[in-house]
Amino acid sequence: GDALPLQRFPPSSKQPVPVSYTAACQPHTLPARPLLRPAKVCQAGDAYTREKFKPQPTRDLEKEKRRLQNILATGKDEAEDKVKHVFLRKKEEEIAEPNRFEELMNEIQERREFLAEMEALGQGKKYQGIVLTEISQKLHEMEIIDKKRSEEMRNIMTKAFPVGNKSNLQD
Repeated sequence: GDALPLQRFPPSSKQPVPVSYTAACQPHTLPARPLLRPAKVCQAGDAYTREKFKPQPTRDLEKEKRRLQNILATGKDEAEDKVKHVFLRKKEEEIAEPNRFEELMNEIQERREFLAEMEALGQGKKYQGIVLTEISQKLHEMEIIDKKRSEEMRNIMTKAFPVGNKSNLQD
């Protein structure tokens, strides 16, 4: 029932360490001013003023009616269809072949650099078959793209400059 001792007794191998009082043990001091503000000070400030109402732009009700009628009649929204068409068109433009051709060239260059690094480290034989196979696949894909390009160019050229009969050329 007695109070706990103020000193801890260290193990016999260590020297006794004096215990210092921490900040938690010291008495708490009250602030000089109270933390709450009086009501008059709060009311004098902007705390009790309301923001003025700012109306938002109104909707075009006729346009909204037509859109809802269309949804009920066809089950589709015109705006969604337009967005889908624009999105599909953008996707097609992104998948253009010239970009893919350049990508393939960059990939082949990366694989050549990788193989050179592995050969410098003495691991070239380990990766040579895999890398050369990947490069040949990329070259084959590039050939297919090149054939498509040349065929398209041939079609464009024949449409632009139609080859006529020999009799037309002699006139």
